[in-house]
Amino acid sequence: MAEYLIVAGLSGAGRSTAAAALEDFGWFVIDNLPPALVGKVAELAALPGNESDRFCFVVGRGGLESVAEIVPAIEDLRASGARVRVIYLEASDEVLVRRFSGTRRRHPVEAEGVLEAIQSERRLLAPLLADADVVIDTSETNVHELRDRLVELFAGRKPAGELETSIVSFGFKHGLPLEADLVFDARFLPNPHWIDALRPHNGLDEDVREYVMSSPEAVEFLERIGDLAAFLLPYYAREGKSYVSIAIGCTGGRHRSVVLAEALAARLRARDFAPEVHHRDLNR
Repeated sequence: MAEYLIVAGLSGAGRSTAAAALEDFGWFVIDNLPPALVGKVAELAALPGNESDRFCFVVGRGGLESVAEIVPAIEDLRASGARVRVIYLEASDEVLVRRFSGTRRRHPVEAEGVLEAIQSERRLLAPLLADADVVIDTSETNVHELRDRLVELFAGRKPAGELETSIVSFGFKHGLPLEADLVFDARFLPNPHWIDALRPHNGLDEDVREYVMSSPEAVEFLERIGDLAAFLLPYYAREGKSYVSIAIGCTGGRHRSVVLAEALAARLRARDFAPEVHHRDLNR
């Protein structure tokens, strides 16, 4: 059975970068395919002798009519039993304005100014955002970091129907991860930032890990969220969800959240889950 990945999102948020990366990973990428032809591609993919079984459609550049048509096309693909996933690339208005101002490229949406065009496109793409399995905010992400994130999500192969779990550490001062399904706040724990010897280190270092986990509250917190995650994940899978993102935040995203994200991943792996770990703000 063929797999289908739909890449959507705001202009300037990285769709072209994502398409190029996915092509390198072995996906057959089709850019700006008319929605009416999605079903035809699926028919051709099902023919005997077809060598491609992973197709990526980059959508969202054909205007309101195209967006209105692609949503039912995605629903039809899912109804066929195929594995279909939607990835949506997002960025803040400020960042998108800066990206367009730094180039001579015009925004594809006609409006009085760049900001108005971006906001109009947000409204235009709202149905695709609502249908997304994964949302990636590229506001503070360069092309290499976006590629690395896509490697974590889509470079390998997992059996159809297998729930893919991601554990993300982050800093609240940098904003919530848009893709998070479950968010836990670790800011109540003692902060290594206020220990001079620990401040330059991060949650991947043993001394920081020992400091954070020396707190009885951290141990109990980890046990409770581990039990909750292990309880919920099978139910998410039963409901047909493709991805679940568990986010753990602290103030800056470098110490407590990193320690707990790694520890939670280890606990879930011991229970036969296979989470990926992503430290969003580790290097800020």
